[in-house]
Amino acid sequence: MNRSILIVICDFLLVSLLAFSTADINKATDTAVQPQFKMMVATNQQLPESGRDLTAVMRQALSEEQKKRDLLIGELAQTRETVGKQQQELKSKEQQAKELQQQQNALEARQTALNQQYEAAQTNLQALAQQLQASSADALISKEKLVALEAELKKRTDEASKMQMDLSQLAQSNQVVVTEKLKLANQLQVAEVEKRHAAEQAVKLQEQVKVEREEKAKLAEGVKTMATNSAELTKEIRDNRPLAANTIFNQFLTNRVQARFSASRAGLIGGSKRKDTETVLASDGSNIFAICHVQDTPLTLWSPGVEWEGLIGALGRNLVQVPIRSLAFHLQDPRVVLMPVTPADVRQLGCKVYHVSGDPFKFQDAVLVGASEGYYGECRFEIDMSTPDYVKLDRNLLKGLFGKFNPSRGDLVFSKTGELLGVMANGTYCMMLRNFDAAASFQFGQDIRAQHTGDTLSLLYARVAELPFKLQ
Repeated sequence: MNRSILIVICDFLLVSLLAFSTADINKATDTAVQPQFKMMVATNQQLPESGRDLTAVMRQALSEEQKKRDLLIGELAQTRETVGKQQQELKSKEQQAKELQQQQNALEARQTALNQQYEAAQTNLQALAQQLQASSADALISKEKLVALEAELKKRTDEASKMQMDLSQLAQSNQVVVTEKLKLANQLQVAEVEKRHAAEQAVKLQEQVKVEREEKAKLAEGVKTMATNSAELTKEIRDNRPLAANTIFNQFLTNRVQARFSASRAGLIGGSKRKDTETVLASDGSNIFAICHVQDTPLTLWSPGVEWEGLIGALGRNLVQVPIRSLAFHLQDPRVVLMPVTPADVRQLGCKVYHVSGDPFKFQDAVLVGASEGYYGECRFEIDMSTPDYVKLDRNLLKGLFGKFNPSRGDLVFSKTGELLGVMANGTYCMMLRNFDAAASFQFGQDIRAQHTGDTLSLLYARVAELPFKLQ
């Protein structure tokens, strides 16, 4: 607390004491004197104003002291924080300093021991010197004892010199330890700086690696996009590149399969019927079928239809055969029959599966193949608005390339890109294959009487009869 504040407080206490003492004396001497009592009252009324001034001064002084105290507390907190950081930084240094201190303590202990030995040697030397002086003074001491004492004195002198050298060496060693300690502290500071620099470099390298990975990912995505675009471009070029008729026919010869059918029923006349034809496998992207015309099977669309009792068949290529499990009649035109084939059957047969044409009007020309007759040639098809599911063969522009070229029902029609366009429903119109929806189907087996094939064939015949006359 400031000296001025203490003086003010003391003055206040002194004035208060005098005021109360004066009032008590007046009351004791003359209680009936009213003017003096009133004067003291007036004096006492003035004292609170002085007290208030003194209180204000004290409050101001206390406020200044509080500000100084808060400032000191803030500086103390800041100093503590700084000391805490310094203690953390020097924590690792103190560990190594402790080891150096231990070495220094060991050297100091050894130095102390040598000092003690040196002091003892000095004491002995003084004692020997005193004895020598006493012996010199004493004429009765023999010469041999004097020589022995001199030798002992020399020996002690040599030991003292040696101890002095040891002390010098210890002092040098201690100086070396102190130097190493300072050097280690400097190296520690340098190591801390290098560590911070290395951490900064690591952060920069991580950022650089991250950027390079992002650039690499973008590059890989670009390469992937280019590859996808290249594949799509290749596919588009392949899909839009017209093939020669010879190429399409050669592909047909390479991938054709032979379909064999056998139907049987009781009776001597027409008891059994066999049919063989060549065809290909086609897919709409989901299902695979072997396709041919109903005339290439033992079945006939007629009314009344034949009640067959047994129906079996097989698809063969080279020496491999797979059974025909069922036969379906196309919903658009029942004269086109479909035989479902499984992926396992396709693998056994080892032939190409043709895709139905996604854009049958891409090319006006097409290649017509007589699967059973062995001829093929180029021809032109026209759009007939009255038959949207069929295209019309322009017989004025027929160009046979092999065999006796005479387009007829059951012939396969391929687009110029090598896709299966459709099947000739008759000698003029080709039914385009867009899907494989079925109007009816027969399951193959030795006994199919429960399927009532006659009724189904009659109904399908009636459906064909409903088609425009030019399509029949």
